[in-house]
Amino acid sequence: MTWDWQFVGKILPDMLAGLLVTIEATLLGSALAMTLGLLFAFGQRVQSAALRRATRFFVEFIRRTPLLVQLYFLFYILPDWGIILSPLTCGVFGLGLHYAAYTSEVYRGGIDNVARGQWDAAKACNLSSWHTWWQIILPQAIPPMIPALANYFIAMFKETPILSVISLMEVMGVARQEANIYYRYLEPISLVGFLFLAISIPGIILTRRLDRLFNSAPR
Repeated sequence: MTWDWQFVGKILPDMLAGLLVTIEATLLGSALAMTLGLLFAFGQRVQSAALRRATRFFVEFIRRTPLLVQLYFLFYILPDWGIILSPLTCGVFGLGLHYAAYTSEVYRGGIDNVARGQWDAAKACNLSSWHTWWQIILPQAIPPMIPALANYFIAMFKETPILSVISLMEVMGVARQEANIYYRYLEPISLVGFLFLAISIPGIILTRRLDRLFNSAPR
């Protein structure tokens, strides 16, 4: 089978529309993962032993089960309980929840790396827990985490093709649809690879620069 540029021009608008859905799912999923991940990290540091254990169990459960199984549960099982999610909502929630379990470990490691003296100084100054966290601890803990969080952001972007199994017409879903309609797989699947490379490579370069920036910064 030879490459057909005319066919590429025909399917490219639909492929780009699918890419926008991919980017939307990635951005929304990342925002959810960063937020929930921080909450999970807090949940593992609370005074309540029961809440710490419950949070840890939930995080480990999400980490130890495949994203595909979680997506199937959200999209096909929840409707039996009266909870119906659109493909995009399900995809965003599935990606966000799955990667929140991983980002929580990044947050936890960053928080643990803050010197104990910072906690003692905040306590000596009679700062509330809220001010200690948001004005002392997190401003020091988050910057070194940024490269690791960016890596998960890129990993999430590359994993969005799995969302086609829940009928979300992201770029891979569009490619499969076009391929099945015209019985040509070379151009659609190749375009998916090119489009992912066009976004992933600049993201990887940016992540490496961030890593060098924060790892070389004086502590």
